[in-house]
Amino acid sequence: MTHSTDLRDTAPSTLFRIAAAALLGHAFFSAFSAFAFATFLVPPYPEWLQTPQNQKVMAMGFTYGGATTVTLGAIAGLAFLAHTIGVARALPVFLVSFALAFLSEYAGTVTDYPFGAYEYSSQLGYKILDRVPFNIPTSWFYMLVASLAICGRFLPAKDDRTSKWWWAFMGGLVLTLWDVSMDPAMVKTNHWFWQIGDLSDRSAFEQFIGKPIFFGMPITNWLGWLLTGILVARVMLALVPPSMWATKVSPHRLPITLYAVNGLLPIVICLRQDMVLAGVLGTIAMGLPLWAALRNAPMPLPSPGTAPSAPLGQVAVSGN
Repeated sequence: MTHSTDLRDTAPSTLFRIAAAALLGHAFFSAFSAFAFATFLVPPYPEWLQTPQNQKVMAMGFTYGGATTVTLGAIAGLAFLAHTIGVARALPVFLVSFALAFLSEYAGTVTDYPFGAYEYSSQLGYKILDRVPFNIPTSWFYMLVASLAICGRFLPAKDDRTSKWWWAFMGGLVLTLWDVSMDPAMVKTNHWFWQIGDLSDRSAFEQFIGKPIFFGMPITNWLGWLLTGILVARVMLALVPPSMWATKVSPHRLPITLYAVNGLLPIVICLRQDMVLAGVLGTIAMGLPLWAALRNAPMPLPSPGTAPSAPLGQVAVSGN
């Protein structure tokens, strides 16, 4: 009798069940938020929403709704990662990625580097050090897990330093494509604000990348996203090499679904609230890596007790 490692033939672990349940909750809250911002949260607000009681409910929703959605996404990402690569590897990936993303965001809100001049509102809930909402570095973690898992569907699974930097670049790029629609949507709904000052004394290049040219957002934001994404992804790849992402994480469709679900809310907001171009471009941007991931067959999951193998014709090379 042959042994099959197909996901359909293996009983899901407790961690995978937790990940699936958290993803389901994450998708539900994302869909509800998309519905809300496409209907009764579009100005002018309906009369029934103006009552004191409903105003309290709406304020509570803004305070806890986003935090709940993001926390469920993080639980899905962490439990799934622990299921595939083990708790001992997954926890450091979470802690390091959260810390690095927070430091980048904190630097951004204090110094305007690397993203540009911006500030978060209170609508994203609790702010760490009164600067960065807890949701932000948390979402960086699980979206980079999803992005690297997607990369494992179409990148060579080599573990040399050059390959790790290439994976980090592609992972950061896949992550940044999420922001094509998200940043316009979050600015439109007052989740954060751009505070672009006078750039007349700057060079032509600095003026070009610093001006709010895309629905209030400067190009520096995308550059900051890409830079931060690359650096955080590179550290994640030092802890979990590409061959492990490709053989253990990428064969599952859960991270692909997690990535796709997170495009729902910002794209709906853009399409509904007079930012059709951002919605269309955001759909295309996120659709490209999803298409690439789904059209490429994942590497087979390794049999229990066997070491992960590189794709046919590829040799995994060790290195930090």
